[in-house]
Amino acid sequence: MPYKAGHPCFESGCAKIIPHGQKYCDEHKKMHPEEIRNSSTRGYSSRWRRESKIFLKAHPLCAICEKNGRYTKATVVDHIKPHRGDQELFWDRDNWQALCKPCHDRKTWTEDKCPVYHY
Repeated sequence: MPYKAGHPCFESGCAKIIPHGQKYCDEHKKMHPEEIRNSSTRGYSSRWRRESKIFLKAHPLCAICEKNGRYTKATVVDHIKPHRGDQELFWDRDNWQALCKPCHDRKTWTEDKCPVYHY
């Protein structure tokens, strides 16, 4: 039975070939704990889905688009300051903002792409 070929580790400069479905080799997995944990273990549970829907009903417009004079429906609840596993910051509604998907992806890519984890 055919299978998908392996690919290089996502860690910059690492050329180790890893199986399809993994992002990092065994050496680099420990450096990216948030990447290998699923969403429910990171706090995005049924409670989060319920609370985020309530928040979006109360804040229906994208905060970033609104600042730029556009009125776009918000579809994602964003953590203004990344919580990095801190449950108190995760559930702090003052740290939430409603965003459209393009604005959320842009913000996450530009501001959150170099995380610093504290354990």
